[in-house]
Amino acid sequence: MIADAERRAAGWDEGETMATAAADCANGFEAESPREMRAAPRFTSLIRAAKLISPEGEFVCVLRDVSSTGVRLRCFHPLPTGGGCTLELQNGETFALERVREDEGGVSFRFAQPVPVERLVHDTLAFPRRQLRLNVAIPLTLRTLAGPVAAMTENIAQQGCRLTSAVPLALAQPVIVEGRGIPAIRAKVRWRRGSSCGLVFDDTFSLSEFALAAARLQAPSLLAR
Repeated sequence: MIADAERRAAGWDEGETMATAAADCANGFEAESPREMRAAPRFTSLIRAAKLISPEGEFVCVLRDVSSTGVRLRCFHPLPTGGGCTLELQNGETFALERVREDEGGVSFRFAQPVPVERLVHDTLAFPRRQLRLNVAIPLTLRTLAGPVAAMTENIAQQGCRLTSAVPLALAQPVIVEGRGIPAIRAKVRWRRGSSCGLVFDDTFSLSEFALAAARLQAPSLLAR
């Protein structure tokens, strides 16, 4: 579940959550008949971070209304309109989606194949939940006591990132991370493996900050709509 601080950062409070959940349930999916809706129980109080993978990139979203036949997502910016999409949960499971419609309340998708709703609502031992990671290559400059070091992200999360650097970094080495579209962030090297290493940020992104940074880096035109 998203932390309370992240809900506030996303502009939600408990009253809004309940009201929007009720509205989402009332709106439903246009592609489903009443019989299909009765046969596919819905979970409308769900608030869980996930990512939407499209040809334009990987974008942060929140599951709000799910059933075995479809899902309704809340996003922090308009989504790309072309091409197929894949939903990836925090446990790494993926589901092919077909877009149905978009309105002020969110975006509705139909699953390409029916999905057991338990896989969407509950974590499993086979796929434990982890930080939401975006596989985005971002050129970075790491400010160190010895001077600047060029680096490239392999993935990034709210709390840290995995990257490769031109110069090996030491464990627990403090750095300042700078890059296009993201603020300067103080971090430390948490682990090292070959040319790759993991950084943990001193100050983490809120979910909304993370979502907007991802859009700004991959598809800035989405923020201009």
